[in-house]
Amino acid sequence: MSRLIALVPAAGVGSRFGSSSPKQYTNIAGCTVLEHSVTRLAAHAHIAAVAVVVSPQDAYIDEIYPPERLPEKLHILRCGGDSRADSVANGLDALLNTGLVQAEDRILVHDAARCCLPADALQRLIDEAAAHPVGGILALPVADTLKRSNGTQHIDATVARAGLWQAQTPQLFPAALLQRALHSGGRDHITDEASAIEQLGLQPLLVLGDSRNLKMTLPQDAYIVRLLLQAE
Repeated sequence: MSRLIALVPAAGVGSRFGSSSPKQYTNIAGCTVLEHSVTRLAAHAHIAAVAVVVSPQDAYIDEIYPPERLPEKLHILRCGGDSRADSVANGLDALLNTGLVQAEDRILVHDAARCCLPADALQRLIDEAAAHPVGGILALPVADTLKRSNGTQHIDATVARAGLWQAQTPQLFPAALLQRALHSGGRDHITDEASAIEQLGLQPLLVLGDSRNLKMTLPQDAYIVRLLLQAE
């Protein structure tokens, strides 16, 4: 029987966040952003394990997760790459090679910086996408008017938003399929796991996400995240 395994790529430096340390190690409401994200995933009864992929040179992870006191379900993989796609591919390879994940298992990839993932959104993804042959992602229909720039901060055109969705995470796919997608060609244009699956000519499912499931990218995002966590 297939299992659900969460994989959290956390090897990025978060250059746009402008902090002296990677944004996933920013402390908000008593814990790091990474800890908040991991706790939400590990709390789900149907998620068998949570694997966090960090850089081999990561100097922070042992401070929040000492090797001798790792929480139940948690695995630290020091095989992060230069890009998100590299980190996910390396982490998935490690899980499959060590037997922690089997080919038929489902991999649920979640951004370390999305630390306000609502439990009902996570459950909705699992309910709708876990048994889907291709898999699926959380996403929101685009509500704002979109403008395309001409490259000089002037409007070139208004982009029709009908049918456009903003991708979120988690993104849930069969382990063997995701591994094949990540190794099927170059990763330069892979910005999320769904885009890798799409390169195989497949169509992942869109599952309604949640506006609270924001990705902490810019410094001002930390203020919103703090308010959301305090509201809970």
